[in-house]
Amino acid sequence: MGLIDQSHSTCLNGMTDTFNCSFPVSRPAQIMRLAVFCFLMAAVLCTVPALNALAKEAQDAGEIQQLNTPPAQADGKPPAEPDGYRMDDYRKPVPATLKGATVIDTITAENLWEDNSAIFIDVFPKSPKPKLPEGTLWIDPKRDTIAKGLWLPNVGYGALTDDITAYFKGWLEKLRAEHPSKTLVFFCLRDCWMSWNAAKRALSWGYENIAWYPDGTDGWIEAGNDVDAIASGPDPKKQ
Repeated sequence: MGLIDQSHSTCLNGMTDTFNCSFPVSRPAQIMRLAVFCFLMAAVLCTVPALNALAKEAQDAGEIQQLNTPPAQADGKPPAEPDGYRMDDYRKPVPATLKGATVIDTITAENLWEDNSAIFIDVFPKSPKPKLPEGTLWIDPKRDTIAKGLWLPNVGYGALTDDITAYFKGWLEKLRAEHPSKTLVFFCLRDCWMSWNAAKRALSWGYENIAWYPDGTDGWIEAGNDVDAIASGPDPKKQ
């Protein structure tokens, strides 16, 4: 038998169109082409989930980037307080009120901070940890927020997942048990509905002595006050 095996001139498994086998091809070449084809298909199948994950991360990052962009206020008047939660477009002008809560300005926030009579809760969101190969080092992001504050990310969305609901409730229970008389001050950025949502949700769960600081870290930093770079609060059940 020569280098070209005439009796095996068709493709393996009948894949004539795939490998363009209109002329005699040696068996080793057929096997090599099939191996390359299988490798390429496996690469595609592995890449699709990764691309989906990257798209989700990009969406989360885009939403957070949108929060970092101050909104334009059309007529200078704050919107009316809605009955429910804000569900989207969180970086928009916020109401001047929150029924059941005390709305505070920067001077009042400074007094509460200096008296150590309040717990400042930052609700600015963060992207979830991506799925990484085993052994990959992951450094959890930190946030520059009011000094000695607590960062509870993602609790200010209009709709919460079961995990985030349990996380938020767990922290509120912990804080009230340890500091029953302190004011819980919710904040984010200026004109950020997430702090409004979080404070409203705490009220709906029966918590009292709730304050909302609408100017958030923007107002705090503009006044020359201290900030700390802190990690997000861990699972309260593990504390």
